[in-house]
Amino acid sequence: MQHEFWMRKALELARTAQGYGEVPVGAVVVLDNQLLGEGCNGPIGRTDPTAHAEMLALRQAARALKNYRMPDATLYVTVEPCTMCAGALIHARIKTLVFAATEPRAGAIVSSAQVLDNPKLNHKVQVLHGLMAEESSVLLRSFFASKRAKRSRKV
Repeated sequence: MQHEFWMRKALELARTAQGYGEVPVGAVVVLDNQLLGEGCNGPIGRTDPTAHAEMLALRQAARALKNYRMPDATLYVTVEPCTMCAGALIHARIKTLVFAATEPRAGAIVSSAQVLDNPKLNHKVQVLHGLMAEESSVLLRSFFASKRAKRSRKV
């Protein structure tokens, strides 16, 4: 399936982020089954609080299109987007968001907030979630377990 292909690409990017010591999140922007932009989490390494995987993928896609609006594009991401990233999806006019794992604390799509459901917004993003959620969740759990284990060894 097309969705699985692109989510696997996003998961590869999440593993890349993990290799850099970043929270393992990866994202790709696709239009007509062509990759427009990709990103993996980078706030720590870039010293940039906005360097989320989704933001980096959207920036790259906008440069490729020479347009900040992407009304027919799909964004695939391994974890439910936060409020900042949800806002960027609206401003970019992304048609469809496909995400894997929910994020109970900071997820702004179905978990702690439902930003995209605001009736006052002038753009609606179609949302599909749960695709390859277990694989993404395992990656996140192992990353944070490793971080906790390193902290406890330092004590």
